[in-house]
Amino acid sequence: MAVFKGAGVAIITPMKDNGDVNFEKLSEIIEDQINNGTDAIIICGTTGEASTLSHEEHVKTIRHCIRQVNGRVPVIAGTGSNDTATAVRTSTEAEEAGADAVLLVTPYYNKATQKGLIEHFTKIANSISIPAILYNVPGRTGCNIQPKTIAYLVKNVENIVGVKEASGNISQVAELMHLTDGEIDLYSGNDDQVVPILSLGGLGVISVVSNVAPKYMHDMVMQFFNGNVRESARMQLDVMPLCKALFCEVNPIPVKTAMNLQGWDVGPLRLPLCEMEPDNKKLLHNVMKDMGLL
Repeated sequence: MAVFKGAGVAIITPMKDNGDVNFEKLSEIIEDQINNGTDAIIICGTTGEASTLSHEEHVKTIRHCIRQVNGRVPVIAGTGSNDTATAVRTSTEAEEAGADAVLLVTPYYNKATQKGLIEHFTKIANSISIPAILYNVPGRTGCNIQPKTIAYLVKNVENIVGVKEASGNISQVAELMHLTDGEIDLYSGNDDQVVPILSLGGLGVISVVSNVAPKYMHDMVMQFFNGNVRESARMQLDVMPLCKALFCEVNPIPVKTAMNLQGWDVGPLRLPLCEMEPDNKKLLHNVMKDMGLL
């Protein structure tokens, strides 16, 4: 059984003005997400600024999210690292906290060979008993998991069950589904490619857009699964300007800006992420207004 089906939110981490994690605000955002149909909460991923959280903050944020959700939807904890030992430690702590699954990004900076990736992910997965979803985002990590590598891992490591695919390469995704005979939990990691990936057998999306439009993204995926493919495709095309605006600067700069525009008061970003350029912020504001999100 899949960890989830539908639209999961790659949730932001709200900060106080002094840079501390704002746990009260995180609780408010989680409640709003669940009330608007979000199918899973992905905590401490790229969008959650995990790379600038201390280990203690990282685990505390995962624990807080799990307590707040209280079993209403699955919680998937971002626990990947470019250091295998760190990923093992964080993954085991996430399991102990009650996470339903972990999301494991490919090693960044030091990268890895395909053999190294197999050893890395196998060691992490063998340290836990909950499902593991791989996260392939070579544009950020400089490391691409080849389809045959993912297929090997899914077939040979019991609790590696799926992948968040953010390579942007639809041909690569199609090859992966061919090599696995569709026996893999496939999630789009790009909001602008959700429907194409669903058409290849995907189960949903781990979404940045869901932070500002949770019901829209949930409904778009469910329209597809309910057989209304034309309507789902229309919604995909209509949301393209918002996708573009939310990635006109490096994520999560625009999405945190967007949530502040909506009045969420999610606070600042942690350096080296910085405030959005005024022209881009104006563009984002106009797109959100056009979509009725302001």
